[in-house]
Amino acid sequence: MKKTQKPEASHTTAKVVGGIAALAAAAAGAYFLYGSPEAAVNRRNLKSWALRLKAEIMDEMENMKDVSQEAYDTTIDKISTKYAAMKNIDQKELADTVKRLKSHWKDIKKELENMAK
Repeated sequence: MKKTQKPEASHTTAKVVGGIAALAAAAAGAYFLYGSPEAAVNRRNLKSWALRLKAEIMDEMENMKDVSQEAYDTTIDKISTKYAAMKNIDQKELADTVKRLKSHWKDIKKELENMAK
């Protein structure tokens, strides 16, 4: 008879961390489009570059090992730098979008805590 092997603790931990990061990404997107007081305005004003920016941020968040405000802000800064170099993007709009995304961290954190319960 063969004994079944138990998964290693690190493998299980990686799944849990990945799940939390995925929840964080989903919470960020959902809050921006539906939970924030400006959600209706956000949905109306979305431009294709802003959608791509947010999608890239959420993808990056899914791969985070540490979901924290610092990691969230760093991810936004890193990805928005690429968009700042594009000619067809208004820099003021980009700066406003980045500022708005960063301002949602407390609400995202609260949403994550609710999802974890």
